Formats: sequence, C-alpha cells, structure tokens
Amino acid sequence: MTIYRLLDIGIVLLLMPLKQGFADYTVLVHGYMSNADVWEVSGVNDALRNDGWDYAGTLGYSPAGLLDQTKQFGEGDKRFYTVQLPALAPAAIQASWLNAALQQLGSQYPGEAVNLVGHSAGGVVARLTLVQYGAGNVKRLITIAAPHLGTDKAIKALEAADDSGMFGFVKKALVRDAIGNGLYNTLQQSRGILIDLAPPAPGSMLYWLNSRVHPDIEYISIIRSAGYNNAGDIAVPPISQDMNQVPALAGKSRPVIVLQGHELSAHDGKLLAELL
Repeated sequence: MTIYRLLDIGIVLLLMPLKQGFADYTVLVHGYMSNADVWEVSGVNDALRNDGWDYAGTLGYSPAGLLDQTKQFGEGDKRFYTVQLPALAPAAIQASWLNAALQQLGSQYPGEAVNLVGHSAGGVVARLTLVQYGAGNVKRLITIAAPHLGTDKAIKALEAADDSGMFGFVKKALVRDAIGNGLYNTLQQSRGILIDLAPPAPGSMLYWLNSRVHPDIEYISIIRSAGYNNAGDIAVPPISQDMNQVPALAGKSRPVIVLQGHELSAHDGKLLAELL
C-alpha cells in the first residue's frame, strides 16, 4: 500500500463522524406527595421519547437497600431514568437515597455526564444532594417549580396538622372533617419535609443550604408564571423558584419562564428536550 493510499485512508477517518462513546443521561426526581410514575402520567416521558430519548427504568428505595429496576444500555445511548424517593421523608433522607441512585448509575457508566432534573420539592432535594455529596458526574441541574426559598404552603400544612395544646384534639377532629383522614395523616407523617420546605430562617435546612458553596455546574430554573388565562403556580411563588435568588447561586442560574401551574405536563417534557 502506497503512502498516498495511507494518507487517503487517514483523511477519510478524520472526516468520518466519530462514534459517540460518552453521552449524557438524565435523572428525573419527583416532588412531595408524588412518585416516579408522575413523569409518565403527566406526559413528560412521552415527550422525551418523541425526541429520541429512551426510558431506562427506575431506581428506588426499600428497607433492604437500593432497588435497581433499570435496563442496560451501551455507551452513548440517549436515555433517562426516574427515581423513587420516600417523598414524605425529610430532605436529608431523600438526598441520601438520590445520592445512592446516582452512585449506582455512575458506577455503571463512569464516563458519562448527568443531567439532574427535579420537580417541586425534588428540585430542592436534588440541590441538597449536590451540596452534601458533591456533583460527581452531574453537569447540569434543572429545577421545575422548586421552592428554593420555601413556600408558605408548607407552614399552613404544618399548622393544619398541629394538634398540640389543650384543645388540640378538637382542632384535630375539625381538620380531619375538613380535609379527610388520609390527607391529615399524610401531613402528620411528612412534618420533616414540610419543615424543610418552609421559608429560610436561622437554623432551618433551607437557610443552611442556600448559604453553602454549590458545585460549579450549569443551573437552569424553570419558573411557573401567570398568564391571561392562567393563574400560574399557587403552590410556590415564582421568586422562590428562581435559583438566582439563592445567595450562593446569585447570577449563576438561567431562568426559563413558562405560563403554567405547579403540576407537571407534557409541555415540560418538550421543554426539557430543548434544554438537554
């Protein structure tokens, strides 16, 4: 084979598109009183599939440890995962489970970068995970309607479920009649995460978290706002959803404003497909 032939082959190889050995994968984190199925039910998963993403399964929690219900993929495959967290547990417990899921995926795909997406309380849990355990392979955090500055709805929920005091039993009966036993019991069981989602005050989780040094990654805040025929987010104020309002992240987050309520929808999947 002549030197010219070798040069021709070399030029062809250089011009050929390289096989993508390493790619991004995405991990979706649900919020309070929710679960991993919310991404499917809301239409987010379908929107991602329509953009060429493969659903790779769920990583969950159990008393026995991490439940890995995921499929095996090759390097470079465009895929996303959901996580099943104990949604009524304090943020620190949820963050430990999320970190375990990220560690599991990182051990399987060590060279691939991670997009971390959290809806509502899941956005706060995701940010807490990055601060407590480090970014690892996470290169981008996207939060959707997350209460980074807390929400007064958490305070109201705590007050509703507070049956202490001399007439606590009377209040308990009245509240149970008003909202039902199921919701009342849920509020009782989730006091830890509700306290964590209250507006920052000295000694609170958000007060501590919002002053910590955050990893040097990309931050995107999807912020719900009101429109002409849309009431916007009545659960979390728009200002609380903007990570630029977090002292440690001021000026570091890209805000994306959408006219929508608090809940997830297929539009979120289309938006994520554009951002990822």
